[in-house]
Amino acid sequence: MKRNITKLSIAISIFLFCYCKNNNDGKGLNLINNVNNFIGTGGHGHTYPGASLPFSLVQLSPDNGISSWDWCSGYNYIDSVIVGFSHTHLSGTGIGDLCDLLVMPTVKEVDLTKKINNRDDYDFKSKFSHSNEFASPGYYSVLLEDDISVELTTTKRTGFHRYKFADDNLTKKVVIDLGYSINWDEAMETNISVEDDNTIVGYRFSEGWARDQKVFFVMKFSQPIQSYHLASDMKMLKDTKIASGKKTSAIFEFKSSLKDLMLKVAISSVSIDGAIKNLEQENNDWDFDKIKDIATNIWNDNLQSIDIETNDDDSKVIFYTSLYRMQLAPHLHSDVDNKYRAGNQKVYKNDFDYYSTLSLWDVFRASMPLLSIIQPDKYKDFLMTMLSHYNESGVLPVWTLWANETNCMTGYHSIPIIADGFKKGFIPDEFKNEFYDAAKQTMMGDDRGLKYYKKHGYIPFDDEVESVTKTLEYGYDDWCVAQMAKILNNKDDYEFFMNRSKAYKYLYDKKTGFMRGKSSLGKWRYPFNPKSSSHRKDDYTEGNAWQHSWFVLHDIEGMIDIMGGKEAFDKKLDALFAEESDIHGEDASPDISGLIGQYAHGNEPSQHIAYLYNYAGKPWKTQEMIRNILSSQYSNAPDGLSGNEDCGQMSAWYVFSSMGLYPTNPASSVYDIGSPIFDKVTLNLRNAKKFVIEAKGNSDKNIYVKSIHLNGKELNRLYITHDEIIQGGSLLFQMDSVPNKSLGN
Repeated sequence: MKRNITKLSIAISIFLFCYCKNNNDGKGLNLINNVNNFIGTGGHGHTYPGASLPFSLVQLSPDNGISSWDWCSGYNYIDSVIVGFSHTHLSGTGIGDLCDLLVMPTVKEVDLTKKINNRDDYDFKSKFSHSNEFASPGYYSVLLEDDISVELTTTKRTGFHRYKFADDNLTKKVVIDLGYSINWDEAMETNISVEDDNTIVGYRFSEGWARDQKVFFVMKFSQPIQSYHLASDMKMLKDTKIASGKKTSAIFEFKSSLKDLMLKVAISSVSIDGAIKNLEQENNDWDFDKIKDIATNIWNDNLQSIDIETNDDDSKVIFYTSLYRMQLAPHLHSDVDNKYRAGNQKVYKNDFDYYSTLSLWDVFRASMPLLSIIQPDKYKDFLMTMLSHYNESGVLPVWTLWANETNCMTGYHSIPIIADGFKKGFIPDEFKNEFYDAAKQTMMGDDRGLKYYKKHGYIPFDDEVESVTKTLEYGYDDWCVAQMAKILNNKDDYEFFMNRSKAYKYLYDKKTGFMRGKSSLGKWRYPFNPKSSSHRKDDYTEGNAWQHSWFVLHDIEGMIDIMGGKEAFDKKLDALFAEESDIHGEDASPDISGLIGQYAHGNEPSQHIAYLYNYAGKPWKTQEMIRNILSSQYSNAPDGLSGNEDCGQMSAWYVFSSMGLYPTNPASSVYDIGSPIFDKVTLNLRNAKKFVIEAKGNSDKNIYVKSIHLNGKELNRLYITHDEIIQGGSLLFQMDSVPNKSLGN
């Protein structure tokens, strides 16, 4: 009977929470109802369902306890076991790390001396059912099999837990396991110190994707600890309040009659004192519902940046879930006093929020341009973070995790974000030379293949793996540096970097029609198969020649020219989407997913390609393909993403494309026109202006753009500018069931 009562109580709790949200009469306050936290938690999406605030330091979410590619976030929807709730998570990456500070309530007997070989060895693990699980932005709840209800919410730097135990005489326990890790992560040094009857402090230092990660924490319980047991490296400790070792763990016991228990965990990259300050300033009381409501309001405010009108409920959910997901990263890295630990392990203090989890190879394409519209203040801090990273390390960031440079992926794609910031006016005059010098010096370095790039004009395959991708991406980065030089009236540098940006011409093979690997002696690599992939071992990054031959974002006209002109280019695009979707090679990249022909929407290198039809004079083909991708590659389901979410890029593509726009060249401050799927979209800009996009006659059949009017005047071009959006106004599409082949021509 107790089990049934508990299940009923949590069901009522979830119902009341949903009912209150649905009956809030405030403007826009129901938008979190349109978010499905579980989209992407299945398949290869690699997202997590737990509680977080926009761009926050804490991501509090359940962990299934499995180390595997599809559990990179710690959780996969196909699972039915939870080993605990940890306080840091990655949203949609292809590498597993974080999941720091695992906490789990239990009433079971727990042996801390047991060696853990896999999750079956955790005594405190628990089964759960999705029917007793609920999540929305800033909140997560689940009923564990032991009749323990778990609720989670957060502030920026503090995770807040509420546990409800069934009415029985079993001892109530909370287990902390600092040795817990998944995938690449491994604890190297940990500490748990009992400060008083309600307070625990400590730290977890680890190696993994982030090579030197330091997480300090303070944990407070709402009820006094009755007794505790500490262990270090699977050995129980006696007569001590401190456990230190590579892997430490603890059991904290509370009185058997306890029904409710809350705990809050604040973290810091700097120190225990930093974590304590974070806790004191963000979470001074024990009102869980108040903190949950604040989190709800923060998310509603952020989701209100874009209003949509549509009768398609699934598309609405996918849209707002995408808008939610793309605001989970980058992660705040500085404390309330603006101190943070940099990758060089020195502590700095700035007058702005410092961020990490900069997945730049992914987010430079669409996520960052979109954030420049809907989160301009955060965007400024992202830019200043990149400059600080340069000042700390001597090079701009590539892919930072807890401020550690992972050097993951290719190119230096902080540079296009900075160039975009130049063009959009985000960088004050007093910082422009400093930003420019950082970009120039980064591209004039020798690391990561630049030595060979400077010598040959391209990167030979006998000197570097992924040589084609690296060459193409460095060419684009060079173009971005040139645009900054032009703004600064530095003509010599402009000409130098513009000339280097033509690097793609070295690698285009007219005979095969693909960008190919070339040796230091100027010889093509043989044998050659455009469908072949060898993950991170061949000439292409997570892809093949079909997918990477289109990366000339800065000189699309030049690419069209070397491919034989618009008609030949158009036919080549048709062939891409019509080709058989088989990928060759024994070690083909698992990232090649979401295939339409050889187009792979599940990975970033393909995601601009459908918009290239615009440049070939065939915009109706862009419109057809965008509608195809929107409907086939996204769904309102746990496996609703066709590839890794990648810290917001997969979602940003949907948000942009569903509105009818996309930044094909993300450093151009220009948005190409596709095919909008919503009847009306209103961008509620932070400058108090509005930009309204309407699609008259829009339907599943009327996918073609018949005409475009910008602010009431007919527009016969296939793009609009950032300034035109930010100034406010209207963009009117007249949709039709047949293509307008003269549009834009």
